Amino acid sequence: MRIGLAFRAFFQALFNRQAAEAVAAALDARALPAPSATTTPAESAAAPAKPTPAKPQPPKPAPPARSDALTLLAALQRESRLIDIVKEPLADYSDAQIGAAARDVLRDCGNVLERMFALRPVEEGEEGTSIEIPPGFDAARFRLTGNVQGEPPFRGSLAHHGWQATKCDVPQWSGNEASARIVAPAEVELS
Repeated sequence: MRIGLAFRAFFQALFNRQAAEAVAAALDARALPAPSATTTPAESAAAPAKPTPAKPQPPKPAPPARSDALTLLAALQRESRLIDIVKEPLADYSDAQIGAAARDVLRDCGNVLERMFALRPVEEGEEGTSIEIPPGFDAARFRLTGNVQGEPPFRGSLAHHGWQATKCDVPQWSGNEASARIVAPAEVELS
């Protein structure tokens, strides 16, 4: 009997997807009823298998909440020391010292912004060139200043080319809830 059943199961599974899934479930013992003291092996073979409901998986815990703004600020501090120079009392330093420190900080901030956002000008023209603003323009793309009257199209000179991000790759923060607002850890030098 077992050989005949094996051949039947083989060919059913070979040509019928549902039968293949049922055989796979039976082999995994997911769909087999628990043996009871009153059930004989012949009865359990003849009884149709009832699928057992899958146990619900517990939901994955949500990652700790942290604003992307804090993650960006942490990167700017870690890689360029931006907060250090902004929070430093500058009255004790000469303009030359401040300028020298600012040069490095600005260069390193630029590297962070380029890596995460790949900033490009909104408008490619040189500042001071004439530009026409069409009807139905996007107010997030163009900010009109000066003598703004009437209806578009408007003509004016480009005062600033604006910036747009061509990507947004702020790293996913993976710390714990207690440190969600830490921008830069305290540094302790051991002796």
